Amino acid sequence: MNAKLEREREALRARIWSIADELRGAVDGWDFKNYVLGAMFYRYLSEKLEHYVDCGEREAGNALFPGYAKLSDDQAVGVEEGLIDELGYFVLPSELFRNVVKRASDEGKGQKPVLNETLEKIFKRIVESARGTESEGRFVGLFDDFNANSAKLGSSLKLRNERLVKLLEGVAKMELNSPDDPHLDIDDFGDAYEYLMAMYASNAGKSGGEFFTPADVSVLLSRLGTIGRKSVNKVYDPACGSGSLLLKSLQVLGKNGVKDGFWGQEINLTTYNLCRINMFVHNVPFDRFHIECDDTLVSPKFLEEGSRGAFDLIVSNPPYSIKWEGDGNELLINDARYAPAGALAPQGNADLAFVMHSLYYLAPKGSAAIVCFPGIMYRGGAEGKIRQYLVDQGFVDAVLLLPDNLFFGTSIATCVLVLRKGRKKGDGVLFIDATNECVKITNNNKLTPENIDRIVQTATDRVDVEGFARLVSIDEIRKNDYNLSVTSYVQAESEEDGVDIRALNREIEEIVERQRKLRESIDAIIADIEGNGNPGKTSRAR
Repeated sequence: MNAKLEREREALRARIWSIADELRGAVDGWDFKNYVLGAMFYRYLSEKLEHYVDCGEREAGNALFPGYAKLSDDQAVGVEEGLIDELGYFVLPSELFRNVVKRASDEGKGQKPVLNETLEKIFKRIVESARGTESEGRFVGLFDDFNANSAKLGSSLKLRNERLVKLLEGVAKMELNSPDDPHLDIDDFGDAYEYLMAMYASNAGKSGGEFFTPADVSVLLSRLGTIGRKSVNKVYDPACGSGSLLLKSLQVLGKNGVKDGFWGQEINLTTYNLCRINMFVHNVPFDRFHIECDDTLVSPKFLEEGSRGAFDLIVSNPPYSIKWEGDGNELLINDARYAPAGALAPQGNADLAFVMHSLYYLAPKGSAAIVCFPGIMYRGGAEGKIRQYLVDQGFVDAVLLLPDNLFFGTSIATCVLVLRKGRKKGDGVLFIDATNECVKITNNNKLTPENIDRIVQTATDRVDVEGFARLVSIDEIRKNDYNLSVTSYVQAESEEDGVDIRALNREIEEIVERQRKLRESIDAIIADIEGNGNPGKTSRAR
């Protein structure tokens, strides 16, 4: 993308955020995100359908066609079935976003405002239009988080309707080109939607970090997982959150680089809805994405794909060190995903359960890039046994240590575990210390394109780079008790000061682990005092 286009893009993003932020008024930004994103999705569906019909009529030589938006509802009913087959849904002309916006002021104000009722009926009809068709599962519940009668919008019907008018008019002002326009250099709706999610996440603290992976990290994971490949068949994320990681593979591989589509599972219902909407606004056809809502670790979907090892690329940023059933469920040790390692991830730290799950779903020559909490790379017990299995079987291709402050809602330094099937069992493991590969943006760090290029090139070359990367033999890893901590293999030892960097790094790792456990205990006590429910329950959204 040239510099001029990038400047225009940033200016457009700034205007969009300004509109979105202004719209919420007294409503908490985190709560209001579902209304802004929902209204954007409604506009997208409307304009995509309009564009599809209007282009079809022009191509058919119908020069007198007035445009779908100007038809009566009776005139449009005849094309309903065909549109549902092609697009997966149907919207009546009178219920298109542009036509509702024209009436919004009249319906949303006065003695008996009814805009809230209008929107509820429209959203219900859009979802119902897909019922009984192939696209039904992509639409069920999509507008559930857009509650036009919620007190969050205002304490009275009048206030709620006034805010809905402001919302629709504000979203209408967003400078977004029509979907499917072949002349666009930027996917306007998809880009704006992702940008808004990132902005909401950055302002939401921990909650934001649980549903959105920053774009720079997403690009890095996709590139690490596609080294040596120009295309993949299927992409999968077992903790898909809002779907940002899945969609970044399109940016990395190109529009035709993902042949058979996207699969993902998400435990949080609201985030699951955001993910499906994200697929639509990025112009992914309804039959090319498959997103399910459930607990990945104990209720996995897509078992048929898993048993066949169907996914060429798996990218994931699962939640760090959450609780799960583990050995408390006697059936799990015999689960085909976990059984090969002969051990289950600890009940208090499910990280390696996500790793083993991903490995099971990986194609015979597929790759996975998974963000992990660093503690799983050196702790003993069951985690040590699982690491031993991964290393001895030759699945561990690389381990990277990332800078701290990369993610929303957490300041810890994370690592990336790269798994690759089809490797020779004796091949070594590449360790990369990328903690200095970043630039500081306000209070957070960010990976620049240059940082990402250096990391990926090093992972491609697989050669030693002093103080940055080292290719380590399996024998050395075995002698080190299957420790996969990057700082155990990549360090700049100071002979002048006589500092034992390895010992110092081990001490730091132990301190970080004790600090994490202490924070968990404090959080649990506070949650118990405040009466916020079970402090052990943690979302698995990413």
